[in-house]
Amino acid sequence: MDKQAFSEAWGQRAKETFTKDVLESLDKQDRKLYDKIVVLGPANLPPVAREEYNVILSNMDNIYSTAKVHPQPNISWSLDPELTDIMATSRSYKKLLFAWEGWHNASGVPLKEYYPRFVELSNEASVADGFRDTGDYWRSWYESPTFEDDLRTIYKTVEPLYLNLHAFVRRQLYKHYGPKYINLKGPIPAHLLGNMWSQTWNNIYNMMIPFPNKPNLDVTEEMVRQGYNATHMFRVAEEFFTSLGLEPMPEEFWDKSMLVKPEGREVVCHASAWDFYNRKDFRIKQCTTVTMEQLFTVHHEMGHVQYYLQYKDLPVGFRRGANPGFHEAIGDVLSLSVSTPKHLHTLGLLSSSESDPETDINYLLKMALEKIAFLPFGYLIDQWRWDVFSGNTPPDRYNSDWWYLRWVSALPEHFDAGAKYHVPGNTPYIRYFVSFILQFQFHEKLCAAANHTGPLHTCDIYRSKEAGAIMKNVLQAGSSKKWEDVLMDALGTNKMDPTSLIKYFQPVLDWLEKQNKGEILGWPDFDWTPPVPEGYPGDIGKELALSLQLWLICINCLYCKTFLNSINWSNC
Repeated sequence: MDKQAFSEAWGQRAKETFTKDVLESLDKQDRKLYDKIVVLGPANLPPVAREEYNVILSNMDNIYSTAKVHPQPNISWSLDPELTDIMATSRSYKKLLFAWEGWHNASGVPLKEYYPRFVELSNEASVADGFRDTGDYWRSWYESPTFEDDLRTIYKTVEPLYLNLHAFVRRQLYKHYGPKYINLKGPIPAHLLGNMWSQTWNNIYNMMIPFPNKPNLDVTEEMVRQGYNATHMFRVAEEFFTSLGLEPMPEEFWDKSMLVKPEGREVVCHASAWDFYNRKDFRIKQCTTVTMEQLFTVHHEMGHVQYYLQYKDLPVGFRRGANPGFHEAIGDVLSLSVSTPKHLHTLGLLSSSESDPETDINYLLKMALEKIAFLPFGYLIDQWRWDVFSGNTPPDRYNSDWWYLRWVSALPEHFDAGAKYHVPGNTPYIRYFVSFILQFQFHEKLCAAANHTGPLHTCDIYRSKEAGAIMKNVLQAGSSKKWEDVLMDALGTNKMDPTSLIKYFQPVLDWLEKQNKGEILGWPDFDWTPPVPEGYPGDIGKELALSLQLWLICINCLYCKTFLNSINWSNC
């Protein structure tokens, strides 16, 4: 019996068994389980429609996993490792543009024909469960009527950090690429930020280093020199968890996980963790490469598995995070410790753990390029999908609304949202924004438990059983309690709060504000677009010229839509 057939059978059985009188007699825990069981999702669909839904998902997954860019007839670049490496390391404007355009065309455009029907079927399933649409269903996981308003308030609170980071990065890119491609009053072209989706900017840190004479905080070369491989990286992560008094990975993990990209077959390399719900089989699928960034990803994915291990004895309905953002936050909480010079020195990857104000600014700027740059992107993805599911964004506006440039009607056949794994993979994304707030709240509490003294960004909770005990209580609760109650038990508050994040980054915010004196914060020249580079190998006709208007980093458009609704859209 497949998962959907199982959900249908047990959901229908529960509906038939639990009459109104029986439901009223259930305690909170049992009623919570019942409410989960009777939400059937795609299992609501009739057999023919359910099969169509599954085929569409399979087709979209296959398109994404096999998409390639062909710079020459006999050469192909996959997303991992070739295109990812180009976006991270190349500083050639034309090569980056070619890689960016090629991936978005190869992965996104073919998905456009499938996605509208997928939305119809997904909504049909959600409506059958009593929700307005699939976006309404996804938001229900957070069990808060003020959830969307809370997110908006949080983003407005951290926005000064983003605006100052954006202005500083734009100035540094201006120094490298010049006024032809960078406008100091405009948005930043998305393909110059070191990542295929501009979601994190830490790969261009070497262009941004505030104090280059200080020790290099990227230990990738040292990892390679010491002979690190994928297995060793996972063993290092496992040892961090066990140092806190948490669980080692079971043998099935080591026997059945895919830790490196297999030869001879296509796979989706987007890292993911898997719970097979038999209390012993937990796996990770990751095309691990030896880099410091991947070391943090390893800790993130193993955080999911640690969650699985801790709540494995709960009823199946409770074997999930208190809310989806909790699951994403756990591994990242550890990464905040692992990335510190202190911990990298403990691992033997950094020669000294000594710190000074300039080294701290180097470190915090690198972290800001990962954490602060991500916040608008983490907020964006599901804002778009919620509008798609609700019908506010119809298929002919998928691409223009993705970029929130409503005055641009060009390129409707493109589907740039599909070039991001979570869209064809049907994975909700607001969880990542939530996790980036929660992880700093948890970090501050765990650091206090570990008796840390000094600035928050220098804290390493490694080997603190006291910090591990707090984390264990959070993990073992699964979703058996409301997430606000889990948060209250752990932190003494039941609210998501960006105060800890701001406290962590305050030194670099102060530094950025000094560097940005005289700079324009934001992008008043919003409709500025860079020229097509001479000799560009792609189509340099009208389509490419219009495309360049859509390649401006997403947050610039999001800012206008979300916070400046009162202004004239022709200026936004």
